[in-house]
Amino acid sequence: MRMLLVSGVLGAALLAGCVGTPSLDGSRGAPSLSALQDMCGTSAVDYGADAQSVYSAFYDAYVAERRHGLSRERFCAFQASIAERYRAYRANPGPEAQSAWANFFLDQRAQAVSWRAAVDPTLRAG
Repeated sequence: MRMLLVSGVLGAALLAGCVGTPSLDGSRGAPSLSALQDMCGTSAVDYGADAQSVYSAFYDAYVAERRHGLSRERFCAFQASIAERYRAYRANPGPEAQSAWANFFLDQRAQAVSWRAAVDPTLRAG
């Protein structure tokens, strides 16, 4: 039950922050999740049920990178840190690991939204 609650809270929080995020396969001219991962020359990670949430974070960081608010190196480091933590979570799943992943990822998601908001006026309150 706790895992469902954590997933539900994580999902609700991330859905609230998903302003204009395309689908995983890339829509409206946006790159797909795999294309975003390819940008950094690393092997793709299968994020399973978390794929849409991870894509939202990657896409927001991508928008910031494309609008010169984030360097390519920082964009790739952001992706790598998420992949590393996700692999650690999947290697040892359980309630504590899921909670740690959720907390880490929420922080990363907030960082990506912050980067995008700095360069994308559609995310700023007016």
